[in-house]
Amino acid sequence: MTKPPRKPSQPLLGESDAPLRSRPRRRRDPSQPQLTLDPMPARVDPCLALLKPRPPKGPQWAFEVKWDGYRLAVHIEPSGVRILTRGGHDWTHLFPAIAAEAKRLSVSTAILDGEAVVFDEQGRSDFGKLQQSLGGRGGKRASREAVLMAFDLLYFDGHDLTGTELTARRHLLDGLIPAGGEEAIRLSEEIEADGDTLLRVACEHGLEGIIAKDRESTYRGGRQGDWLKVKCIQSDGFVIVGYEKSTASFGGIGRLLLAARKGDELVYVGGVGTGFNERSASELREQMEKLIISKPAVDTGRKRNAVFVRPELVAEIEYRAWTHDGKLRHASYKGLRDEQDNASICRVDA
Repeated sequence: MTKPPRKPSQPLLGESDAPLRSRPRRRRDPSQPQLTLDPMPARVDPCLALLKPRPPKGPQWAFEVKWDGYRLAVHIEPSGVRILTRGGHDWTHLFPAIAAEAKRLSVSTAILDGEAVVFDEQGRSDFGKLQQSLGGRGGKRASREAVLMAFDLLYFDGHDLTGTELTARRHLLDGLIPAGGEEAIRLSEEIEADGDTLLRVACEHGLEGIIAKDRESTYRGGRQGDWLKVKCIQSDGFVIVGYEKSTASFGGIGRLLLAARKGDELVYVGGVGTGFNERSASELREQMEKLIISKPAVDTGRKRNAVFVRPELVAEIEYRAWTHDGKLRHASYKGLRDEQDNASICRVDA
């Protein structure tokens, strides 16, 4: 005679109407009482675009407009909104309109990656106008004109998305921020076009360039090659090492003297005497007056009426090309980059 099955020491199922519960995999974050998933990181090292001379080809590449402003990460939490610069500095107080719009988004927790911009009369992002709206370099006042062009979503309702492919991140971002909006946070839309065609159209409209992103890539900090940038006009950061005085120019600045990095050293790469207006030149002169030194930090050759400064200020410079002896051609001053923006300095071949 077959024995009946042994009665289990504990029932496999409880009462029929009682829900089954599994043990949570990790402790809940007290600041996110409704979430049992990934804790929100305090900061994410931003993914940076690698400069290339021409757009990549292939179906894995998605294209967007390149925006000219300040890179920001907007952290939306139950306790409020934080806006961090590329270098991790808190600039929430400088972008009240963006912060207010972030609070209105239909999400409990999120990290948006994007660029704060101010548009000119033709609808192009203008770095100079952004700085003016902030009262100059370093942010002397809050900007209510700035708009965040959001192009990535790194954290969403308790989920860390940095290990998720770009296509999925963009799908969630598109659902959170509708295309074509006119609010302080807008979607930086992917553009269905061949890279060469899009670059040509962008340059015809006076835009800075385009960005290409690998659709299958995860989000990795630094310049890993997952994101590429192609510019209509070359633009880089250069260290100001001095200026030539002029009584006929704005702020008494005839020409800025610039340097780039070559290995571990700075080397002189020429000067720039255009792109200033009365306001930007006077502000720049005021900054440089605090940094005057008796001897140049780099060899600039013989200069008349030159004033040399400590190499601490980084200027964003547009230029068309390089001369055969390593100097900038057709350079134009765009503005000072901020320390909080982690301004990168152009490197030349060692």
